Amino acid sequence: MFSYNETLEQAIERNVHDALLEDVGVCDWTAMLAPSNETVKAHVIVKQENAVLCGRPWFDRCILKLDPQAKIEWNFAEGEVMPNQAVVCSITSNGRSILSAERPALNFLQTLSYTATVTHSYMQAIADIHVNPKGCKMLDTRKTLPGLRQAQKYAVRIGGGQNHRMALWDGILIKENHIMAAGSITAAVKAAMALNAKVSIQIEVESIAEMEEALAAGAHSILIDDFSLEQMQQAVNINQGRALLEVSGGVDIEQLRKIAMTGVDRISSGKLTKNVEAIDYSMRVLARIESNN
Repeated sequence: MFSYNETLEQAIERNVHDALLEDVGVCDWTAMLAPSNETVKAHVIVKQENAVLCGRPWFDRCILKLDPQAKIEWNFAEGEVMPNQAVVCSITSNGRSILSAERPALNFLQTLSYTATVTHSYMQAIADIHVNPKGCKMLDTRKTLPGLRQAQKYAVRIGGGQNHRMALWDGILIKENHIMAAGSITAAVKAAMALNAKVSIQIEVESIAEMEEALAAGAHSILIDDFSLEQMQQAVNINQGRALLEVSGGVDIEQLRKIAMTGVDRISSGKLTKNVEAIDYSMRVLARIESNN
C-alpha cells in the first residue's frame, strides 16, 4: 500500500507541520499585535508535581520552524521527573513567532509528558517484583491517537516502558479473527512462520487449552488475554519459560503488582496511550529584550 515505513524523525516533522498548519494557517492575526522585529524572553513552567518531561524534540521544532534563530535552554533532561512550579525551559525568540508557536508546542509537551508520566508510574509499581528472574516488562499497544503513533510510543519509552509492535508492518500478532480465517491456532502459527517476514510472531489465546496448542505449534510469544490471576499462574507453570508470556486485557495500575507476581514476562496496557490527559504547563513572556531596527 505504501512504499516506506515512517521513521521517528519523519513523524516529528509531519506532526509539527500539521500542528502549525491547523493552528496558524495563513496568518496568526493576534500575534501581529507585537512588533515584527522585537525579541522576547519567555519561560515554561510545569504546574504539577512529579511530572516526567517528554516532548522536547516536538516543542523545539515548533519554535524553530517559526524562528530558526530562537534559543531554547532546557533545565531538565527528557525523561526527568520535575517538581511542581519548576521552570522547565527558557526561550529567546522573535515575539510574533513565539506567540504563534506557543500552543502547538505546549500541546505536544503536555500530551507526551502525560504518557511518559503514567508509564513511569506503572514501572515504579512493579519495580521491586522479581518473581520472574528476567523481570516483568511494561508495554504499550496500538491504541494511540491518530497521527501520533510514533510520538506516543516514544513517550512510553521515555517513561521507562517498552513498545509492542510499532505498527502492522513491525510484527505479526495472530488474533481471534486471524485464527478463524486460517482454520486453527496451529495452522495460523505455521502460516506465520512460513512467511519468513523477519519480524516477531505472537499469538493471542483465550484459554489454557489454546495456549497449550500454541506451544505445541512452536509459538515463541503468547498473549494471554483476559485470564484470571489463577489462570495466569497456571499458564506460567505450564509454559516453563518456553515462550514469552504477555498479559493484556483491561490492565490498570491497581492490578499490576498482582499480575507481575504471577511471573509473566510482559504486561501490555492500552491505558498508557488511549486514556489521554494533559500535564499542566504554562508559557509566559517575561521581557521585551530588544528591537532589531
